[in-house]
Amino acid sequence: MSVRMAPPLALIFLILIHGESANWGVNYRHSHICALKDSSVIMSCTYTYPTGYQIMKVFWTKNPVQGEKLRDLSKNPEYSQRLQYLGDKQKNCTIRLSHVTQKDEHMYYFRFTTNVTDGKWTGNPGVSLTVTDLQVEAPERVTEGHNVSLTCKSSCTLTQITILTKTSKVSIYSISKISSDHSGEYKCRSINKHGAKDSDAVTAEISWFKGGRFVGSGRIYSISKISSDHSGEYKCKSRNKHGETYSDTMTLNVMYPPRNVSVSINGSGEVEGNSVTLICSSDSNPPAEISWFKENQSSAVGSGQSFSALQSGHFYCEAHNQHGSQRSDAVTVTVKACGAAIFIITMLIVYDMCVWYYAMSVNE
Repeated sequence: MSVRMAPPLALIFLILIHGESANWGVNYRHSHICALKDSSVIMSCTYTYPTGYQIMKVFWTKNPVQGEKLRDLSKNPEYSQRLQYLGDKQKNCTIRLSHVTQKDEHMYYFRFTTNVTDGKWTGNPGVSLTVTDLQVEAPERVTEGHNVSLTCKSSCTLTQITILTKTSKVSIYSISKISSDHSGEYKCRSINKHGAKDSDAVTAEISWFKGGRFVGSGRIYSISKISSDHSGEYKCKSRNKHGETYSDTMTLNVMYPPRNVSVSINGSGEVEGNSVTLICSSDSNPPAEISWFKENQSSAVGSGQSFSALQSGHFYCEAHNQHGSQRSDAVTVTVKACGAAIFIITMLIVYDMCVWYYAMSVNE
């Protein structure tokens, strides 16, 4: 015959308390969620409580502060339109939070109360939410013929990241010997269990300037029917949402043959004196060499921008460089040798006076 001793009352009480508390709890499927900006987040969880208790209230809260009353997120204006309770008042406590942003990065907890005064429970630890955005990284400058790589990045680890192009889906997209055919928009897409998100496209707005004046836009600036007016300093500006940068300045030097060749006379074309100064002007790049000609003479009579005509006639200049030549219209120059005539007349008068004086002396 054996005798079984009854356990002490204190031990029975502890067993009952332990068994009852073991029935309280909240189980989160994921303790940390990395969500994509503007996507919807599912926070899955289940909860348990002792048999015989009745659930009175269920809600989610964030960042509880000790000593302060826990607040229901569904009554918060920042969440009321975005938070949807997908659970019930039995065991499912799952919610959906839509259009998440970096402002939603918090610790979230599920809370329920029962019909018993002390029958309340908050699920600790909660769910940590991180919100990430995607970005395609590309070099600031890309030169035709070089290799370039585009990298898709985010602030946390995601299940799948792909660069969306015309022909490929990879996390790092490399282009060998880049050319104008590769121009266009590139963006990346991230996919995880919470959804998919596309990054902003890598697109830069290109503007072209001559000096400080805007002259065009686009990756290539084309000039049709180029002329000397297009000579000058050019640079382009690349701008996107991250900022802007200017290229180095490039000088465009347009070469052309002489044009607008003309002769001007310093003073009048008819003078009384020994010579007339003629000036030749022209527009050319590089500067032209000047030769002077007198009509009906095959060889040049002078060179340089200015020419002194010592005799009357029709004169013109010819400007020439390695790209061509052009001659001016002829100008008429009349040189009157009045000074020489007066000198001769004066000498004749003096001579006559001398002869007369000599004759008078002889007669005396």
